[in-house]
Amino acid sequence: QVQLVESGGGLVQAGGSLRLSCAASGSTFTITAIGWYRQAPGKQRELVATITRGDSTNYADSVKGRFTISRDNAKNTVYLQMNSLKPEDTAVYYCNAATWIKGTTKNYWGQGAQVTVSS
Repeated sequence: QVQLVESGGGLVQAGGSLRLSCAASGSTFTITAIGWYRQAPGKQRELVATITRGDSTNYADSVKGRFTISRDNAKNTVYLQMNSLKPEDTAVYYCNAATWIKGTTKNYWGQGAQVTVSS
């Protein structure tokens, strides 16, 4: 089992910055990739950015050059630095951890953090 707790959401004006944090606990050694998804009202949940155990990163085209994912292994925490925010970035941001153990994969989700970007 893996538990994920997000923090750092809020309200910001367009062009501003926010940093989201996701603290993982439990069987963190089973995590193969961890990252962020978001869901805007009336839309499907979409990938924002992920980072693998081997430090490979993947970003949605819409956030490339503006968002940066990073992690602190000592703290079991992953961060999403969001710069040059746009109103279309408004969404609930969810931390996701993909795990693998004994041939079984499983996804865990955090409770979500609201990010609102005003124009």
